Amino acid sequence: MEFKLDEEQTAIRKAVREFAEKEFTPELALEFDQKEEFPMALYKKAAQLGFTSMRIPQEYDGQGYGVLEDCLVVEEMCRVDPGIGVAISLGNLMIPDVLLKHGNEEQKKKYIPPLARGDKIAAAAFTEPEHGSDITCMNSTAVKTGNEWTINGAKEFITNATTADTFILLCQTDPNAQPTYRGQSLFIAEKGMCGLDATKLHGKMGIKPCVTGSLSMSDLKVTEANVVGEVGRGFYYTLELFDGTRITVAAQAVGMAQGAFEKALAYAKTRKQSGQPIINFQGISHKLAQMAIKIESARLLMYKAAWLYDKEKPNPVATSMAKAYASRAAMEVTDDAIQVFGGYGYLADYHVERFHRCAKITEIYEGTTEVQKNTIVGYLMKQP
Repeated sequence: MEFKLDEEQTAIRKAVREFAEKEFTPELALEFDQKEEFPMALYKKAAQLGFTSMRIPQEYDGQGYGVLEDCLVVEEMCRVDPGIGVAISLGNLMIPDVLLKHGNEEQKKKYIPPLARGDKIAAAAFTEPEHGSDITCMNSTAVKTGNEWTINGAKEFITNATTADTFILLCQTDPNAQPTYRGQSLFIAEKGMCGLDATKLHGKMGIKPCVTGSLSMSDLKVTEANVVGEVGRGFYYTLELFDGTRITVAAQAVGMAQGAFEKALAYAKTRKQSGQPIINFQGISHKLAQMAIKIESARLLMYKAAWLYDKEKPNPVATSMAKAYASRAAMEVTDDAIQVFGGYGYLADYHVERFHRCAKITEIYEGTTEVQKNTIVGYLMKQP
């Protein structure tokens, strides 16, 4: 009852599982959750093994695989620990993907290899305080004077904001464009540039080792060399980017659900009430069966979206279905896992409450579930 992986994919999954189970100890997971700190040492270990650069070509120091192989890595890491798993999976967030499709050779050679090797961290800044998931509107502006662009604005909920070395920024370059998103462009910025400041956000519900922050751009100056692709195409590049990265969010969700389920199943087999394991009680056994059904369904949707992306062409509907379903399944499965544990499930030492807290973000970032449903409905409306 499993999507058939080939021999190489099976070996990748096995290697990642062994790495994560060895390195992401329960004690360390609790520590990073409490400290809200990026696991840099673990990230570099994962990078050295190639786990953070699966879909980066070998010519840029990556592994040369596809989205499906990347999803296998993400799923296994989040299965062992959701917070550390997400943090490591998002270390070179989006920048290599954008540059590989739309960057020039100079940009590719400069920025991608250090990210692939784990020497540097990336951040993608699309979301703004006033607009959230709606990237059709941008308050951040970039104004050209001669060979220089001056960027002003603010970004919110930016993964790796305070730890990143390389940033990609979506800005409005043509204020008169109609609709407005036709006047958006992408720029690369680097840590330490005058006018680029990051502030860490504290007190997140989950994925605490994955540092989130705010960015402000105040007369941030970049040159033509920092423009990615064509001016005015930034919105389209971003949508195209999400067709792939949203699949890996589905993989995060599947991994979280699987990890919580395994803990609940093991507990149900050993915890006794009335002289027998609680898995013998139908209220528990049926709950576990339903959890397994949801996980398997979510995994197959995720694998299908990844397969289509790699073998045929990116499919926005398949991607949105995978992300929307897997994220909801993760919330429901992790919630049920807590219920199986009862009062113990509410305690940090039993870990399932952390899986539940972390699962929520998969319904929010890289496009909320509502945004995914809009994509799906748009497709349905075109059907005869």
